[in-house]
Amino acid sequence: MTTTTLDERIAKPRLMDRLVVRPEIGALLGAVVVFLFFTVVTDQFFSGSGVATWLDDASTLGIMAVAVSLLMIGGEFDLSAGVMTASTALVTATLATQAGWNVWLALFASLVFALAVGAFNGWLVMRTGLPSFIVTLGTFLALQGLNLGVTRLVTGTVQVSGMRSTDGYESAGFVFASTVDIGGTAFQISILWWIGFAVLAAWLLVRTRFGNWIFAVGGSAQSSRAVGVPVVRTKIMLFMTTALAAWLVGSINILRFASVQANQGIGLEFQYIIAAVIGGCLLTGGFGSAIGAAIGALIFGMARQGIVFARWDSDWFMLFLGVMLLSAVLVNNAFRRRAERVRR
Repeated sequence: MTTTTLDERIAKPRLMDRLVVRPEIGALLGAVVVFLFFTVVTDQFFSGSGVATWLDDASTLGIMAVAVSLLMIGGEFDLSAGVMTASTALVTATLATQAGWNVWLALFASLVFALAVGAFNGWLVMRTGLPSFIVTLGTFLALQGLNLGVTRLVTGTVQVSGMRSTDGYESAGFVFASTVDIGGTAFQISILWWIGFAVLAAWLLVRTRFGNWIFAVGGSAQSSRAVGVPVVRTKIMLFMTTALAAWLVGSINILRFASVQANQGIGLEFQYIIAAVIGGCLLTGGFGSAIGAAIGALIFGMARQGIVFARWDSDWFMLFLGVMLLSAVLVNNAFRRRAERVRR
């Protein structure tokens, strides 16, 4: 009597082993816990209006977190991402309200501006070899000063408003700032932009050659260059992707609220990074998930609005944020080590 032992190289991996290699599994478990907790402790959280509120809260954060996650997987950071959302909105609003441009033309001009800044960030990081943290911190300060200086020079204040009376506002507002009625509840279209952006980024990351390049340059740029990966081009495109997401968020905000403050968006860059880390991205690069970053933003939205629904002091949100960040770092490291063992 003989027995046949299945070669471990062709054996079907166990379910636990298949799950543990997914960077977003920790964020998914966290999202379930947060959802169940606030569903139990508040009545409004799981109502139609409640769901619409915390999804709306998470949507613009989620768009940026997904783009930032791609950049972090590629081994870089962008501290100008938050202020860039205000910069693009200010360019659009200033051209539309002060120069009389059609909103669509103003949106295109602000897109070109965003992509140019993103490309400059990427080029400067690769050209100088300086840490992206330092380069984009400089860009952050420059954009912050430019936003305040130009806005005050043009309008005499630190705010640009009056978008609703501009040419093309109705059609642009429909695309970027309308609502979708589901079961009698109005959901912001930004939620659809968030979902679509996350799906597209996830497909790009795991199904395309460019996605392989992102993981490669984040793991080891030198080794990637040795096997023919276009490191410079890949990283510049990642910075441009972050700028593109900032333009999208800025467009959504200016068309929804019809005004923008020059100091808007400052400090949000850390929330984008935290959401990406909660979603499974490592600060060292080479590991992470676009879907995980979207889930990380969802946790943000649920927690922030859940605290409001529970009528707790909003200061508790910062405690929650700190605990979630520390927990995510520990969990991500544990999952990465387990994934490395499974893949051997």
